[in-house]
Amino acid sequence: MPKAKITREEALAYHLEPTPGKFEITPSVPMTTQRDLSLAYSPGVAVPCEEIAANPELAYDYTNKGNLVAVISNGTAVLGLGNLGALGSKPVMEGKAVLFKRFADVNSIDIELDTEDPEAFCNAVRLMGPTFGGINLEDIKAPECFIIEQRLKEEMDIPVFHDDQHGTAVICAAGLINALHLSGKKIEDCRIVLNGAGAAGIACLELVKSMGAQQDNCIMCDTKGVIYQGRTEGMNQWKSAHAARTDLRTLEEAMKGADVFLGVSAKGAVTQEMVSSMAENPVIFAMANPDPEITPEEAHEVRADAIVATGRSDYPNQVNNVLGFPYLFRGALDIHARAINDEMKIACAEALAELAREDVPDEVALAYGKNLTFGRDYIIPTPFDPRLIHRIPPAVARAGMDTGAARRPIVDMEAYELSLKSRLDPTASILRGINARARANQARMIFAEGDDPRVLRAAVMYQRNGLGKALVVGREDDVKAKLQAAGMADAARELEIINAANTRHLETYKDFLYSRLQRKGHDEKDIHRLAARDRHVFAALMLAHGHGDGLITGATRKSAHVLERMNYVFDADAEHGAVGVTALLHKGRIVLISDTLVQEWPDEHDLATIAERSADVARHLGLEPRVAFVSFSTFGYPVSERATKMHLAPKVLDARGVSFEYEGEMTVDVALNAQAQKAYPFSRLTGPANILVVPARHSASISTKLMQEMAGATVIGPILAGVDKSIQICSSVSTANDILNMAVLAACKVG
Repeated sequence: MPKAKITREEALAYHLEPTPGKFEITPSVPMTTQRDLSLAYSPGVAVPCEEIAANPELAYDYTNKGNLVAVISNGTAVLGLGNLGALGSKPVMEGKAVLFKRFADVNSIDIELDTEDPEAFCNAVRLMGPTFGGINLEDIKAPECFIIEQRLKEEMDIPVFHDDQHGTAVICAAGLINALHLSGKKIEDCRIVLNGAGAAGIACLELVKSMGAQQDNCIMCDTKGVIYQGRTEGMNQWKSAHAARTDLRTLEEAMKGADVFLGVSAKGAVTQEMVSSMAENPVIFAMANPDPEITPEEAHEVRADAIVATGRSDYPNQVNNVLGFPYLFRGALDIHARAINDEMKIACAEALAELAREDVPDEVALAYGKNLTFGRDYIIPTPFDPRLIHRIPPAVARAGMDTGAARRPIVDMEAYELSLKSRLDPTASILRGINARARANQARMIFAEGDDPRVLRAAVMYQRNGLGKALVVGREDDVKAKLQAAGMADAARELEIINAANTRHLETYKDFLYSRLQRKGHDEKDIHRLAARDRHVFAALMLAHGHGDGLITGATRKSAHVLERMNYVFDADAEHGAVGVTALLHKGRIVLISDTLVQEWPDEHDLATIAERSADVARHLGLEPRVAFVSFSTFGYPVSERATKMHLAPKVLDARGVSFEYEGEMTVDVALNAQAQKAYPFSRLTGPANILVVPARHSASISTKLMQEMAGATVIGPILAGVDKSIQICSSVSTANDILNMAVLAACKVG
């Protein structure tokens, strides 16, 4: 499978559009009336102020402190880029803040401090303590990072955690637990060699020692060789703490007979000879980024029995910090912890290790395009495992409670785990799953409107993201000029540009089209004009003849016009059961609305077909379908002939014997609100509906556009379902990203 390629232009556009940066702040309370403002600010705000002044613990009840983490850096060690300064580090810190939100629903804000003086840095952070429930230090160079973290831990009463040190250490420890489990070794008996005596390396060694590794069995190396007792060159107090009593002097000597190698150093630091000299079933964690100390291929070439992990996502066993820090802070915040101690870190590592030994859920296998089972190539869970959010924080919280770090222990752990499950955003896993399936399918995607810069950007992204081959319908000189204007001139060589003038198949296409349209008032001249000059029809003919696997169109013309053109080539109409399904994503919920594209005024039989097609789309997206036929009446009241067909449609489904939940007719609040549903205990729906079948296309259009404009919902679709080939029609206001999303749906053959 081709590797995704990210260009400078794409990276800059991602951070620039739709607004500069990666997050914004939105209020969580009403802020509309004068009364709201009086409660939010003066005079109402005085009441919680007085309460907190009298009892500081109440800050966790009346403010956002209990779910707010600061990501703080001075930019002295940004990724692998070195000292970029405070401002240069801001995109990374913003990124870290959104990862907190995405993976563990922790609110986070980035703070960049313009100082390299540890004293000034510590003072600034300490003075901000009242604001936050925890501090995540990031990208600060060694040895200052040790001084800063140690001082802040002593001076502050909230968790202070340097992720570059401990995040890596925790995931490394989780992988090590399982690697030793597989090789039948105990940590206290293992000879462990660590290369790279920086922040992450020292933290890794400290954590494995606190898990039972013996001091003199652990050999730490830096660029000058083994750190041994008595060495004076290139030493500091942190290295000295790990100096071993040993006669070994080089990494090469240390590797002979070693059970475990931990690398946080540099590309190529380990040779195949070193790997050959290790003990049976060696464990090799080559975690240097972006390139490991030795690649898994090189290691396995000389040692088939090696268990190898790296820091990269394109190899098995990725040591990825995102498995740790969001969940460590989630657990720590939820017990109002004073600190994140070693016991909490070890609990996190053990919980991660345990999770990897269990059966992997289907959605994870689907997302990765392969079955994952515990073994040499799967010793660490994947970052997208949906169980992480409700398995890791409780383990961290328990350890914090057991060690006295909790200010407010959790009384009902079962209820806590349930609350964590509800924090998971299902829309994120759905979108990720279809992206992974698209990447596995490697579909040849036809982009019909190659004269539009948005479509060209989407086609380039489709191909460079490793999703498949992009086929663009357009004139070569025009496509090249538009790519150049968009700053992507180099992409012209990558895309395959197709038109009526350069295809061998035009006569075949025309014969096919004539056979379909000759009795519908089209003569041969009409057929030539359609096939050779209408890009929508030409693209549809390509798809019909298997010269592409999916088709994206509609960005430049109204959907009704495009659908009419599709029907020249395919049976994409109401008579043949075609349906348009629009997905609305809002505040972690996904609801499908249909029909939004094809059927103007469906009867009860059409509505039943719409429900069936919508259920297919829902299953393709990984949802268990629950259909509500919605109207202005609920179960027959108020009585209206306009609602009759919505009342009859479920009876049609009864007769068809379908295998999904459905009910109706009902109002939208009864369909979507679990509380409102309680008034109708006889309803067949076991929870809120995720598919709304509406009475007509105008109500579908009004509903989706109202949600988009007033609520800011993300709209995907309409997704065309019930047609023999994979066609998706974009809206004319689509961004390049929207068009790419539709291409991903087409590649997965959704609908």
